[in-house]
Amino acid sequence: MRIHKRLALGLSAAALVLSLGAAGAQETLKIGTEGAYPPFNNLTSDGKLEGFDIDIANALCDEMKVKCEFITQDWDGIIPALQAGKFDAIIASMSITEERKQKVDFTNKYYNTPSAVAAPKDTTIAGVTKEDLAGKTLGVATSTTHFNYAEKTYTDSDIKAYPSSQEFLLDLANGRLDAASDDISVLEGFLKTADGACCKLVGSIQPVPEIHGEGAGIAIRKGETDLVKKFNAAIDAIRASGKYKEINDKYFTYDVYGS
Repeated sequence: MRIHKRLALGLSAAALVLSLGAAGAQETLKIGTEGAYPPFNNLTSDGKLEGFDIDIANALCDEMKVKCEFITQDWDGIIPALQAGKFDAIIASMSITEERKQKVDFTNKYYNTPSAVAAPKDTTIAGVTKEDLAGKTLGVATSTTHFNYAEKTYTDSDIKAYPSSQEFLLDLANGRLDAASDDISVLEGFLKTADGACCKLVGSIQPVPEIHGEGAGIAIRKGETDLVKKFNAAIDAIRASGKYKEINDKYFTYDVYGS
């Protein structure tokens, strides 16, 4: 059967448009994050997300040739929201622990930094042992490895739980707490702010693997092994290309990936 030359050209052009459209189409990955954990993830006053987690997520999405769409979620409900399909992955400085592995699958770590304790500059607290913090009021974010460690270790202290680190750091700055515990990078970032001028680090905490886990990983719904593999390959790729170091050096003066 013959086709008119003009018709053939028209069909070829239409096929080309369809082909380009398919090639240009980009899968979207919905990424859950807290937006209240600077310098890792933070929601600015004008509604923009920023921080190490956000930059790493975007770099991973670029590597996987997909588009990141971020969804903020309160920390307490972030795993249930993932399980319910609100987003595809959690990139929010979530420590890889055995307890969480019962609910979600994890990628390999993308950073690993220790916990620490901060206190007012005039504190009598000399360290981070149970005895050092006995009788003191300690602020910690609930549902975190820092909270779990504090509950199990500082049994002679008054452990005060908060929904987010921003809230207990404000209370620390205003003199309503004797000390606070969080990731050392979070506390160091706080100490560089005007509010943080009140305080100092009193020490870092030796990690307890069964509490603190293996570092921060990306949480994925149970059974989605292909997505875990894609993220792991992307983490390796940005480590090898230098993109990870570029992002790391934007926020920190040391390698947060850890040994």
